[in-house]
Amino acid sequence: MKTLGVVIVSGLSGGGKASILRTLEDVGYEAVDNPPLTMLEEMIARGDGKLAVGIDARTRGFDAVDVLDAIARLRGNPGLNIQLVYAWADESTLQRRYTESRRRHPLAPQGVVSGGIAAEVALTEPLREQADLVVDTTGLPIANLRRLIERHFGAGADEAQLGLSLMSFAYPKGLPREADLVFDARFLRNPHYDPILRSKTGMDQEVGAYIEADPDFAKFFLCIAELVELVLPRFVQEGKKYATITIGCTGGRHRSVHLIEKLAIHLTSRAAAGPVDQGVKPSWRVFVTHRELARDREGDAFLMDRPVARRDRSDLDKVAQGMSIQA
Repeated sequence: MKTLGVVIVSGLSGGGKASILRTLEDVGYEAVDNPPLTMLEEMIARGDGKLAVGIDARTRGFDAVDVLDAIARLRGNPGLNIQLVYAWADESTLQRRYTESRRRHPLAPQGVVSGGIAAEVALTEPLREQADLVVDTTGLPIANLRRLIERHFGAGADEAQLGLSLMSFAYPKGLPREADLVFDARFLRNPHYDPILRSKTGMDQEVGAYIEADPDFAKFFLCIAELVELVLPRFVQEGKKYATITIGCTGGRHRSVHLIEKLAIHLTSRAAAGPVDQGVKPSWRVFVTHRELARDREGDAFLMDRPVARRDRSDLDKVAQGMSIQA
């Protein structure tokens, strides 16, 4: 049976919904923005190709609970693959976007923008809680947003696999809002205090060797790997489509970067391996983001999620056997 891919895009006004719909249209979806809610199920049921539908507070008859009920009914059709995407940004970013565009907020046509934002957050919160993919566009360039959507829904995407994002970050610059799991690497020895290593990153071999010389590194990495390997097969079994695992340190340049790279190699090797416990074969696609390196423009490779770098086959074999390798 042919499965029809349907992406329902919702979120906050000014959060990037229109840009997501345009990108989906560019990768082969027919895009429809704000149809009356009463027409949603019939329109999708009659579709004969990939369809992207925008629904938000402007939609006639909008009610978040009704939208979720409609999605639940549609998911009862085995011929449909329904995914819900929720786009948002923080209040200051939304206010700035409305100021720049000089548009009125749909929920505050005669009032202040902040009041409309607060009302819409409350109105759409059930959709955010149930979304398959939550996209935070705060500080996210439009080109990077396009790449993210293309990666999840473009020609190379495998809808049967879990999209697994691994992200390094700096604690002083805030926790990644999309994180499902967060690990703190700030207790490990810090290359920042070595004048020779300070200007380098966790992508450099000498930085990785310095970090791994910490007596607790091996045990810490093993604990992370074991926990992640415990939960990922369950995510796959439950039909979860996206997951984000993050590791933070003080600057987001050394320890967290090295750990994310090492974890990416490890999980890539596990996904390529045979069945795991209870006969569940790993099924995920691994992508890497180094948030602070991207913000510091440390190179085009860091500007958006990238497929995990390929290592020598011998390196992958070592990781699969639980052996330590250098970054």
